[in-house]
Amino acid sequence: MRPMHRFGSASRRSGTGAYQSLQVGSPLRRRILYATPEMADFVKTGGLGEVSAALPRALRAHYDVRVLIPGYPQVRSAFPDIPVVARLEGHAGLPACDLGLAETADGLRVYVILAPELYERGGTPYGDAGGDFADNDIRFARLSLAAADLALGADPAWAADLLHLHDWQAALAPAYLAWRGSRLPSVLTVHNLAYQGLFPREGMHRIGVPEAAFQVEGCEFYGQLSFLKAGLYYASHVTTVSETYAREIQTEEMGCGLDGLLRVRAGQGRLAGILNGIDESWDPRTDPHLALTFEADDWKGKRANAEAVRRAFGIAVSRGPLFAIVSRLVHQKGIDLSLEAAHTIVAEGGQLVVIGQGEGRFENALRGLAKRHPDQVGVQVGFEEGQARRIFAGSDFLLMPSRFEPCGLAQMYAQRFGSLPIVRQTGGLADTVEDGATGFTFSDPSPTGLTGAVRRALDVFGSKKRLNAMRRKAMAARFGWDRAADGYADLYARAIGNNVALRWSAA
Repeated sequence: MRPMHRFGSASRRSGTGAYQSLQVGSPLRRRILYATPEMADFVKTGGLGEVSAALPRALRAHYDVRVLIPGYPQVRSAFPDIPVVARLEGHAGLPACDLGLAETADGLRVYVILAPELYERGGTPYGDAGGDFADNDIRFARLSLAAADLALGADPAWAADLLHLHDWQAALAPAYLAWRGSRLPSVLTVHNLAYQGLFPREGMHRIGVPEAAFQVEGCEFYGQLSFLKAGLYYASHVTTVSETYAREIQTEEMGCGLDGLLRVRAGQGRLAGILNGIDESWDPRTDPHLALTFEADDWKGKRANAEAVRRAFGIAVSRGPLFAIVSRLVHQKGIDLSLEAAHTIVAEGGQLVVIGQGEGRFENALRGLAKRHPDQVGVQVGFEEGQARRIFAGSDFLLMPSRFEPCGLAQMYAQRFGSLPIVRQTGGLADTVEDGATGFTFSDPSPTGLTGAVRRALDVFGSKKRLNAMRRKAMAARFGWDRAADGYADLYARAIGNNVALRWSAA
């Protein structure tokens, strides 16, 4: 018989239970549950999936970290015979489900929510060609509730000292804990404030949101239910993925209507920016995807990758600069600005290669650009990681004129491979690119602003001494996960408590 657990049962409920303390000096490691809608091992749509794969691994040297993820088809394929460790009962309109526990090849333990009716679908984790799934409120409330259940001991063999939640899809978990009277600490990381998980008020009862919580000091957002706002309000601490972005989202311009709440959390000392990292596979000396591996000052290897990219994209052999876009093709990423700057690049003897997908208008505009300049512009709609890595290795400059960028990873990848980023001075781009030293920055999100930075890059390309000096400095920059892991370790210590972590025992 499967072990049973009912969320909020008397054996786990706070308020009337006795405390059992776990001293900091205990030989037992702190237990962190990491709840995420994406993980690059299985499925990813952007940087969140990369972070969800890398950060738990960076932290597990010091913590017992386990990951919780929905049982998408890709996850079930990776773990076809996953053992069930718990049965999670339904709540309001959320269905009951099984909870499986598996282990990756390198030993990371992964809990999987086994609810085929919710998660075993085609498309992305969030939708298909017809748009977002209509029941995403149910799907991700189930993820959030499972995180709360599991943190409080749904698996009889394990319970969490802290919940670490990622983006709106898991952001109801601290609210579910609070509505049951639990004070288990939680950290919510916001990867992109623009995505808030907004749903009609009428659906709140089917996901178990109490009427009293639908207010300004709760989960109400201009008449709608906001998953993200609930997490921002109820979580013990809030983080985002760069220091600059943490400041920016406290402004009316970039706060997406949540700037007031974020300023309150900052004033409480409960909002921090911790820059993401990149993993050790981003090393031009060892990367198996490259046409030829290389290191700083071994520019023969970089040229070999440039030649491979030109052949793959069908553009002409050239000694001119090679610019690249490796990005989602959406307005946020400034693709319209890059289209304008492309005219300058082509006119000055440069070339441009693009890999990515997104809005149809940008895909079509880029295809049209390539058709008009077949020797200078190559476009691949879609994404293939090996090709992206060769582009980073072969290109001279990366265009990344984002209107906002919470962290960004492409600019870090590019620097590791000696491609100098050209970025707008915002968010994580401002925190990772040193103007005139490891890349080029500009402040005005306009064609004029980007084109001015492109012209500066072209000037540097004309001086091999300056170009190679910048390449060396960019390749020497370190963006590993160690610093981020240290930042989260400090935050976990504050959230759990410097001396005692409280765990509920039976009443």
